[in-house]
Amino acid sequence: MSVLVYTENWDGKFKKLSLELVSYAGKIAEMMGTITTAVTIGEVSDEELKLLGKYGADKVICLKSDNLKSLDSQLYTSAIAQVAQAEGSKVIVIANNNSGKAIAPRLSVKLKAALGSGVSQLPLSLSPFTVYKRAFSGGAFAHVVLKTDIKIIALTQNSFDIVENNKEVKIERVDVQFDAPKTVVKDVQKQTGKLLLTDAEIVVSGGRGMKSPDNWGPLVELADLLGGATACSRPVSDEGWRPHEEHTGQTGKIIAPNLYIAIGISGATQHIAGVSGSKYIVAVNSDKSAPIFEVAQYGIVGDAQKVLPKLVEAVKEVKAK
Repeated sequence: MSVLVYTENWDGKFKKLSLELVSYAGKIAEMMGTITTAVTIGEVSDEELKLLGKYGADKVICLKSDNLKSLDSQLYTSAIAQVAQAEGSKVIVIANNNSGKAIAPRLSVKLKAALGSGVSQLPLSLSPFTVYKRAFSGGAFAHVVLKTDIKIIALTQNSFDIVENNKEVKIERVDVQFDAPKTVVKDVQKQTGKLLLTDAEIVVSGGRGMKSPDNWGPLVELADLLGGATACSRPVSDEGWRPHEEHTGQTGKIIAPNLYIAIGISGATQHIAGVSGSKYIVAVNSDKSAPIFEVAQYGIVGDAQKVLPKLVEAVKEVKAK
């Protein structure tokens, strides 16, 4: 028996999210008195697989198949389920990101397992198995009891610190066979030269308070100086001021960076739903009664066009030291 964790890789490399998942799964395994088994899909080097052992994995299973070269949620679900059954895993940990949201519900049905999605802490109790998650777009918290024999936990990004726990990891490479995928990928276009919004540790976002698409220069500069990504609220993308790929919120991208800087964003419920997982929120708004200040740890009441240049200069001064 083991705690199974699905660790997604990107072109054979693990990002911080995967290490966070392994650290989290390792802590649950300690609570249960068992081991941690990580499963990944695709071509990954031994050196990269050993990295998972550095953060608590006792065993890593690398699955390979020509039919698994592109994400097909049904095939990925079958592959992970096969490993879970072979390992006798009673707890499965997966990311609460786009791919996790496509796989976890299918896995739940296939294994007849209760699913706790958007979990942000270690289980509060093993008997009954109780998980902690945000509810009502981050406005409340819920304790959810998972009563099935097998439990699936979808962990919110940036909700658990990475913990080094060096172990002698055992690596297994397994060739698996499946029927031809039902989904056929005809073309793959990858964004290059730009930090992906969902991967960014720091995000600088603008709203209608920016007043015009011509005023985004300082915001983009601030994001570049901080090594972060740019984002925007829905009204901004709807107006065509910024591309739709930058839209964060309930109907856009759900993100959880370490730092989210909201410039000229009022803080509507739909927007907060997409960023409430951020560790720290800094808000700049001319309206001191704006809802964004209710969720922000730090706030500046002022005109974005006056505050932004000062923030840029302050960051430049710090970086110059």
